[in-house]
Amino acid sequence: MGKSSKYPSYSSGTININGSTKASTYKKGNNVITNYNMSDAEKRAYDYAQNSFADSLSKINVFDDDTRKNLQSQLDAYTLNGQKIINNIYEPMLDDLKTDIASRFGNFDNSIFMDNLNSIESNRADSINNLAQDVLAKRDELINNELAQRYTYLGFLQDIQNQVNSNILNYASATRANSSSGNDYNARAYAANNASGSTFSNYANLASGALSMMGPYGMAASAALQIAKEYV
Repeated sequence: MGKSSKYPSYSSGTININGSTKASTYKKGNNVITNYNMSDAEKRAYDYAQNSFADSLSKINVFDDDTRKNLQSQLDAYTLNGQKIINNIYEPMLDDLKTDIASRFGNFDNSIFMDNLNSIESNRADSINNLAQDVLAKRDELINNELAQRYTYLGFLQDIQNQVNSNILNYASATRANSSSGNDYNARAYAANNASGSTFSNYANLASGALSMMGPYGMAASAALQIAKEYV
């Protein structure tokens, strides 16, 4: 009976960058393990993105007191600016009307003044109503902008995590490919070695049979050949 060649050990795979192992694939017991080594900076960024995403997710649609105050402050500023614009438009018109009527009639108790005054006040009332609608629209705009910024931030954090995960998968695939290449080579070498040993064994059996028919010396040579087969 011929001695079988020892089956080759598992071939690991590694990816090295600047002399440091970035990823590796190896066998431990019955498990094949692929490991990715994060740099300290990469780990800090990944942990920050992951923790910040988790902390922000439950608060995404919740406005705390500081946020509400900030939004109200912006809305108040917008309202005051709108009122200032309206006053800058209509107050000079009223002053001009009073000056004109006083110079022409000496008093404001006349139909021309009242008609013009009512027209100006009506236009100003329309402007104030329009401002009120603009303020409501501005409030919605501020809220939507705040939410959009929050969702953009969450997307940014998720992109960081996804990029790291993508790097891990790419490096892991590369190390597994290296390992598979080594194991494929070992398997071919093992098969070739066994094929070579089997061929020698067949020739040895034929030669041994022929030698055993040649008397005592031939039988001794045949025995030696059979012993040699055990080490192939």
